[in-house]
Amino acid sequence: MAEINKPTKNINKKRLIKKSTRVDLTPMVDLGFLLITFFVFTTTMATITTMGMATPKEEGSLTEIAESTVITIIPCANNELYYYEGLQKNAQLLKTSYNIQGLRKVLSIKKVKVNALNKDVVLIIKPTEQASFNNVVSIIDESKINGYKRYYLDDTKKVDSSLLNTYY
Repeated sequence: MAEINKPTKNINKKRLIKKSTRVDLTPMVDLGFLLITFFVFTTTMATITTMGMATPKEEGSLTEIAESTVITIIPCANNELYYYEGLQKNAQLLKTSYNIQGLRKVLSIKKVKVNALNKDVVLIIKPTEQASFNNVVSIIDESKINGYKRYYLDDTKKVDSSLLNTYY
């Protein structure tokens, strides 16, 4: 900002003339507004995005699903991964791995089969107590990569445990 200095009247010439010392704070105000603008912009750009999860509306409500559209994946201890298609009573438990030739291939083949029926694939994930959180997240990631719209997390029941003990 510009400043106009008025000359002071010197009544007594023996006194020392004091000059005014003034610091121009205009650049500091500009810098302040730039910093505020920068922080407001970066905080609005860094919003956290989370993956949505559909939950049932009521406890005990049943969702009708065709048997041909279901694939159930059971992650176990030591990075072991088992899966079966359809209902538990007709299940043939198979083993796969977490890599591209394992889980991703299984999920993509199932999706192609179900898309031929003009339906959506339903993925049920039933982790055992020994399964790691990383394994469950890997399964969910692979389902999103393959374009699965619905997946369910469920507890491993006695039927699943007996099925695991029967095959392996």
